[in-house]
Amino acid sequence: MKVLLVEDNDAIVLGLEYLLREEGFQFDCARTRLEAEQKIRREKYDICLLDISLPDGSGYDLCRMMQKEQDLPVIFLTAREEERDVVKGFDLGAEDYIIKPFRNRELISRMKNVLRRRGKGNQVLYCAYIKMDLGTGKVYCHGEEVFMTKLEYKILSIMMNSPGKLFTREEILANIWDASGNFVNDNTLSVTIKRIREKIQDKDASILKTIRGLGYRLEDPDR
Repeated sequence: MKVLLVEDNDAIVLGLEYLLREEGFQFDCARTRLEAEQKIRREKYDICLLDISLPDGSGYDLCRMMQKEQDLPVIFLTAREEERDVVKGFDLGAEDYIIKPFRNRELISRMKNVLRRRGKGNQVLYCAYIKMDLGTGKVYCHGEEVFMTKLEYKILSIMMNSPGKLFTREEILANIWDASGNFVNDNTLSVTIKRIREKIQDKDASILKTIRGLGYRLEDPDR
């Protein structure tokens, strides 16, 4: 699941980036209304966490635009707790309204509830003979379950979401953390890719391709 956070507070951005990546979300952030509009028109997101008070406008107007152009599920994440603000948020079509300061586990739970209501939870991804069940966290190769470490699972899920797309090493590194919450280094990425390839390769060839000098791509011969 890919989440867009629209927030200009650096501390909140950093905290939520770590939390959401640890929960398996792909994370993107916009710090202004204009930047958010540009990202929404260019990228596809599954859910948006939206502040109301933005440097260049109102989150209410941005919510209205998202509902019209993408029907994107929105959760307001704001310090504004007046009843009229909450009611206005829901009237604009928001799925939920959470007041800062918020509790991390509660936020994740509410996000997952919204995704389930929208039919986006427990998603199953396929590429050739590989199946990834995001609801159970299990990976299957030719119908047999394959054990994946947390880091291997994260990297494979990034590519399984977009089979055929070239992912640069920089893109992958920007979206993963190790088990201790630290950024993964370049050497660790190389070793982890090698292990993933060994686990999912077919007897004839691996669908995980290295594009020399560029990055990696999952190739589905049936597409």
